[in-house]
Amino acid sequence: MFDEVEYWLGLCDDDIPVAKDMLNCKNYLWMGFICHLIAEKALKAVVTDVTSNAPPKDHRLIKLAELAQIEEDLSEKQIALLGKLQPLQIEARYPSYKEKIVATLTPDYCKEMLAETEEFLCWIKSKLEK
Repeated sequence: MFDEVEYWLGLCDDDIPVAKDMLNCKNYLWMGFICHLIAEKALKAVVTDVTSNAPPKDHRLIKLAELAQIEEDLSEKQIALLGKLQPLQIEARYPSYKEKIVATLTPDYCKEMLAETEEFLCWIKSKLEK
């Protein structure tokens, strides 16, 4: 595995406790943003592994999955997770979207999102070990 792959995965590992802290202090919007970052960095680790190049400065999760050549391997649950996380990257920063997004971020929804993000990261790591 390239050092750059380890770099991206290390960032993911650093972000997990931050997401948990945000969940515990009920800062659900930031927790969702951190979950997006974890998924993005995990996908960038795979892109780096597959291409032997630095990943693009792109935040679109499905696009990164395509570049990582794993879009066909994603389960329906994983695709749904990436769909849930995507709006938390950019749209949540703008007032017209923020209120709508915040309204969906209940404690149970966020606990589930974080658990699914951790599962996604574990899945990515297992793919990289093969």
